[in-house]
Amino acid sequence: MRIEERFVNATVLVGLLGVPLWALMIEEPFTITLATRAVILALAAVGLNVILGVGGLVSFGHAIFFGIGGYAMGILAFHAQTYSELDLGLFSTSGTNSMPVIWLVAMGFSAFSAFLIGLLTLRTSGVYFIMITLAFGQMFYYFAISWPSYGGEDGLSIYVRNDFPGLNTLVPFQFFALCFVILCVVLFIYARLQASPFGLALNSARQSRARAETVGLDPMRIRLLAFVISGAITGLAGALFADLNRFVSPTMFSWQLSGELIVLIIIGGVGRLMGPVIGACLFVALEHFLGGFTEFWHVFLGLILLAIVLFARGGVIGLLTGKEGAHV
Repeated sequence: MRIEERFVNATVLVGLLGVPLWALMIEEPFTITLATRAVILALAAVGLNVILGVGGLVSFGHAIFFGIGGYAMGILAFHAQTYSELDLGLFSTSGTNSMPVIWLVAMGFSAFSAFLIGLLTLRTSGVYFIMITLAFGQMFYYFAISWPSYGGEDGLSIYVRNDFPGLNTLVPFQFFALCFVILCVVLFIYARLQASPFGLALNSARQSRARAETVGLDPMRIRLLAFVISGAITGLAGALFADLNRFVSPTMFSWQLSGELIVLIIIGGVGRLMGPVIGACLFVALEHFLGGFTEFWHVFLGLILLAIVLFARGGVIGLLTGKEGAHV
């Protein structure tokens, strides 16, 4: 029996909200934290899905923007907690504990970095694009390791979670609710973008660059804008992830994280609205339940990925609705 995709999407969101509500009633804060982790990873994967699902660009360096967002949060919060000045050349600041300000900074730096990186990487395609994004990711990773001012290889700890007006972010459910609302807003933006003329132009550039140019479109400019939007969303997720853990480290730039984001999208469904959300929930569930039995739980994740690639090209959503997702 096939299920309508809208029904699947609504069920996923209700389930994602219902689990922490149930955990709140039985006083299980750790379960709420797991749900928050799933929401943040889903948010990062939605950012990647902009260029992967709609634009057909496989980026193995998207952890760059996740790490930039995390370090933007860590550096600003660190200077606010230590009452030290952060010298940025043209001006200096004492940091901040305000989440909205941190998010704007994280998204701004991530978007600017995506613009610069995109100017170079988007001149290539296929395996060359994959390798050059991977190279940029490794550059940022080793730069973070050799940055002793902010912990180097050991990372940087933040002792108090940042503030959001009207909320006590140290309360697990309130922080979850904040992240959940942000995810819903970004999902709405993604849905509108995918159906907009810009989304259709990006999809046409994915299908045939030559045909897009024939009708007067500029594939490079369209992909660059998508890359910037994608980087900004992933940077926001990085800032939230750092706040969740109250810790940032060079592993936020690792290529393994970039690979995991791609896996989340493939499991849920490439180009699907709720694909990243389903993938993130399954990933966190496997990590939690199987990780307690064996450190090789990734084997089971690999088997699921293999089964989906071979028998369900549309991911979990495609399996339920009988429709394949976007082809990359």
